[in-house]
Amino acid sequence: MGSGTLTSNVTGVDIATAAVTALFVPGDRPERFVKAASAGAGVVIIDLEDAVAPASKDAALAAVVEALTAGEIRALVRVNAKDSETHDAEILALLDVTAREGHGLLGLVLPKADDPGLVAGIRGLFPPDLALVPLIESAAGLVHSLDLARVPGVTRLAFGAIDFALDIDASGEDRFLDHARSQLVVASRAAGIAAPLDSPCVDIQDEGEIEESALLARKFGFGGKLCIHPRQVAAVTVAFVPSEAEVAWARSVIGAEGAAVQVDGKMIDRPVTDRAKRILAKAGKEF
Repeated sequence: MGSGTLTSNVTGVDIATAAVTALFVPGDRPERFVKAASAGAGVVIIDLEDAVAPASKDAALAAVVEALTAGEIRALVRVNAKDSETHDAEILALLDVTAREGHGLLGLVLPKADDPGLVAGIRGLFPPDLALVPLIESAAGLVHSLDLARVPGVTRLAFGAIDFALDIDASGEDRFLDHARSQLVVASRAAGIAAPLDSPCVDIQDEGEIEESALLARKFGFGGKLCIHPRQVAAVTVAFVPSEAEVAWARSVIGAEGAAVQVDGKMIDRPVTDRAKRILAKAGKEF
């Protein structure tokens, strides 16, 4: 992911679908935009919501429009929620960006998403090659997650664990949100869209903690993870690549394919060999 304008054959949907890491950068810090784009993340999300103070919303929007119009960066933009004072102005400004040749807008991230009708309405305003990522951050959003995932043109879902835990008055620790993570993965699969992006790890210093959080997300079936600091990108990327032990296991399974045998004391059948092939594919290994 780098700065510059979109090429004609790589769309915002393509980039957002393939991204394993999605790095937030505050919208009122334009001096950080290009730096974020060079951090190695699969996609950058310029944030107009939580990372920007109310008094700075207008200035942030102006900075984002300028950067995207000038082709300084290719990025998704997280707008403010539908019921916010600035939402409508942000949508109109970003629509204007899409009319500019060579713009860098890849799509939108919609916070507090819980109404499929509203999401569908926003989807209809923007070109179909731009991504749309509803962010599930409430009980209502989780309950409607399948309908949100089925809105035509939704690229993938994302999970906002901190706001979700606040909404249901639960602890923000991972184990108490297992049900929400599972439901978002299942809803995405049932709707036939890309696996969702998990909530960011709140630790930006401990690489082991970041990697463990990302590994948990991968085991749940997430396709990637949101990041709130460039330091998190490398650790998350590593966690979403199968380990040497996983690759070795997959090779042993493939080697036994077609025979009624055991590997590590477990019978091998087609779902197991299919999983082994998927692991090797994710690791970029031949089989």
